[in-house]
Amino acid sequence: MDQTSARTHATRALIELRKKILSGELPGGTRLFEVPMAEELKISRTPVREAMSRLAEEGLLDRVRGGGFVVRSFGYADVVDAIELRGVLEGTAARLAAERGVEPAALVRIRDVVARLDECFGDKPDDVDFDAYSERNAEFHQQLAALSGSDMIRREVERASRLPFASPSAFLPDKADIHAFRRSLNSAQEQHRAIVSAITAREGARAEALAREHARTARHNLEYVLVKDRSLISHVPGLALVVG
Repeated sequence: MDQTSARTHATRALIELRKKILSGELPGGTRLFEVPMAEELKISRTPVREAMSRLAEEGLLDRVRGGGFVVRSFGYADVVDAIELRGVLEGTAARLAAERGVEPAALVRIRDVVARLDECFGDKPDDVDFDAYSERNAEFHQQLAALSGSDMIRREVERASRLPFASPSAFLPDKADIHAFRRSLNSAQEQHRAIVSAITAREGARAEALAREHARTARHNLEYVLVKDRSLISHVPGLALVVG
């Protein structure tokens, strides 16, 4: 197998396994072994092994001492803690950016992202381009972490965001659920602007507080899904892994 083909198979194995886990098709506690999974995916064991190792790094699988992996289960507190951790790290990134100063070109880039996020909203309440918003929202958070000027902070923010329900776009709704989440999207966009404004003004404490509060939007939406309308669980990647 040449390198290109090997990478293709590894990528397909990763995508397929991640999809099965996040959808709940492979529920928490399921044991996974290379040979049966390779046979199911109709590829060799090596890309499956690589995919499982990657998913373990992402926090979706745990290694089992006797061999193989097991799909992780998460409690409500785990989800809350993951969101809180991302907020702390992004708050630190925002504070460092404000205190250390940011290159003008970097500020131009993140302002451009905010402007492109504005374009995702139409004139009517139901007019939101969720696909574009999700993509640009992820870009905003990646750039925010980079503004800190710290590779360590950037890497840790990325690590904290790997769990699907802790990522910045985890609780973005689809069009069917617009009425439940429209207010949170508008508020989130206002927070994007405020964070960039605080960083530009070199207001470290304000930038940190805004970024941490921004992450809590995800927690509020989580509470809505799990407490007020559990029919939305299937719309949020990874919530099938949450028990209790």
